[in-house]
Amino acid sequence: MIELKPLQPSDFDTFKSWITNRDQLFQFAGPILDYPVTDKQLLVYTNDPRRKVFKVNLKESGEMVGNAELNFEQNLPRLSRILIGNPAHCNKGLGKQVINELLSRLFIEEDYEQADLNVFDWNVAAIRCYERAGFIINPHLVYNHLIDGVNWAAVNMIITKKRWLAHQYRKG
Repeated sequence: MIELKPLQPSDFDTFKSWITNRDQLFQFAGPILDYPVTDKQLLVYTNDPRRKVFKVNLKESGEMVGNAELNFEQNLPRLSRILIGNPAHCNKGLGKQVINELLSRLFIEEDYEQADLNVFDWNVAAIRCYERAGFIINPHLVYNHLIDGVNWAAVNMIITKKRWLAHQYRKG
């Protein structure tokens, strides 16, 4: 089980240790951070009032294993920058737990009716994880980024509170 806590400056070294190259950073953060990531960039990022930036901790040990964000820059809240950064904890279902915790905060605590996220179309594992939580691809929104002459297409995925609750009910 995981818990989300605000990302603090004391967490920055752990965060930076997970990002080993520019492409990995862009996959995770898009254009908001530059490689190599600095503490100054992370201070600006975490202090932006349009964002709620969290570290993902394991409840039982308190170990920081990831990062997640709720973004309120648009008229629709967005899940952003979800990363299980510690490779020892990847592919263990933590990503879905993070997504459900973020959606619980939006739909239950803050009473939003829908949310979205963007994900690169080649990141099939992430897309499947989002689909298992109840997200569906919005075919009308695709974002293209040219990275070293290669097009990276990001698809938009959306979820409603009603759909998320139905997925929660189905899983027992």
